[in-house]
Amino acid sequence: MRAVQYTSFGSVPSIVEVPDPVAPEDGVVVRVVATGVCRSDWHAWKGHDDTVRLPHVPGHEFAGVVAAVGSRVARFAVGDRVTAPFVFACGTCDECLAGATQVCTRQQQPGFTLPGSYAEAVVVPHADVNLVALPDAVGFVEAAGLGCRFGTAYHALHARGRVAGGEWVAVFGCGGVGLSTVLVAVAAGARVVASDISPAALARAEALGAETVPMDERAVDAVRTITGGGAHLSVDAFGSRATSVAAVASLRPRGRHVQVGLLLDDEAAPAIPMGRVIADELELLGSHGISVGEYAALLDDVVAGRLRPAESIGRTIDFEDLPEAIVAMDGPPTSAGMTVAVS
Repeated sequence: MRAVQYTSFGSVPSIVEVPDPVAPEDGVVVRVVATGVCRSDWHAWKGHDDTVRLPHVPGHEFAGVVAAVGSRVARFAVGDRVTAPFVFACGTCDECLAGATQVCTRQQQPGFTLPGSYAEAVVVPHADVNLVALPDAVGFVEAAGLGCRFGTAYHALHARGRVAGGEWVAVFGCGGVGLSTVLVAVAAGARVVASDISPAALARAEALGAETVPMDERAVDAVRTITGGGAHLSVDAFGSRATSVAAVASLRPRGRHVQVGLLLDDEAAPAIPMGRVIADELELLGSHGISVGEYAALLDDVVAGRLRPAESIGRTIDFEDLPEAIVAMDGPPTSAGMTVAVS
């Protein structure tokens, strides 16, 4: 089969022929119809993740059709329309048994520890645990982002941030995760203020229902003014020292901050003012992906039209354009929203 592969970190990926994958006894092979182009793929390509082994096939957001089924799989059959979270859980550790598959202690990840979805097919192990059936009303392109960016936003706001109607949510970073966060927050009845350095990203966030402020030295004051004293809930959807510090600073007393964006190298230890965290009883929360158990409510909202993941997609590209799309993430964004490749 064809797959996008790189042989050294930061080198231009190429489309190559690799052996067709084989379904493990407890897993399936999914024919990939759509796959997202995510900043996490860029992190893997740049060598920021020490679980990646070369040569490597990236990609961790996908939707498609089951092409082969292992002998011990009970819940899925060839031809089923499916997606999956980017964390492939074991199903048996304490975290999995508690329903927290997104923090499985024996997790595997396509595009990181396993070959990914920038390919004509991808393997999903422990399929009865990890695979999610797609309703006919949900298209493959919009489903591709549910396993990472849109699903991550859903989990961050509902499971971690406990978003409530009428609250102010401050979103820092309006890429794929940030725009998804705006959509999920608005659907929950929250009021949203979003910040980014890109005018195009801010315009997209505003079109989705957010008030917006440029990400500069005045952003925190602007957010606190718009929200009447600070946000109830803040989300750093980008991942930098500047955005994480600003997000925490934008909170009102007893506010909750959810860190979604990855911080790397010298950005990894932002100077959070712990004195204010104590005095104002702020909550600092991490968020990692989405659990398999959350998909039922998420998909119900999508089918009912309460959530519109398609509105977070900026552009679709062909499979052949994936190598260029990875390299392009070295520069400034060329469009607002998610990029999804279709086969």
